Amino acid sequence: MKEETVKSAGLSEALAGTELPVKEMIDQAFEAMGRAYTPYSGFKVGAALLSADGTLYQGCNIENAAYTPSNCAERTAFFKAVSQGEKEFKAICIVGGKEGIPTGLTAPCGVCRQVMMEFCDPETFRIILAAGREEYKIFYLKELLPMGFGPKNL
Repeated sequence: MKEETVKSAGLSEALAGTELPVKEMIDQAFEAMGRAYTPYSGFKVGAALLSADGTLYQGCNIENAAYTPSNCAERTAFFKAVSQGEKEFKAICIVGGKEGIPTGLTAPCGVCRQVMMEFCDPETFRIILAAGREEYKIFYLKELLPMGFGPKNL
């Protein structure tokens, strides 16, 4: 699996092979994580979704006592953006951890990957998994959802 990795404070986003506002996206994802509603699992997740025009949409996970109606941070961000008329996206940043303290990278669940496939080009859409401003990895959607099924399949 090919990935872009940055772990050094001195390495710029340009050197990491991306023109994305990575640091800002990480900051926005952590801010969103602070609003997560997780009374059952305690596992908080925040997301910052970058639209094609540069707008950032935040999302956090929202749990429910019945579990099934819970919603992931990534889908919250996508649904917020789409409900406001946005349907073109460049990247998403995801952060997470128990009680809001990241202990590693938090990857999107399968359902969230499928939602990404609905609205994003798997060849160009990037997913930033971060544990902090200086520790993150960047993947293309096609790497996290190989042979994905989307609108182009219909």
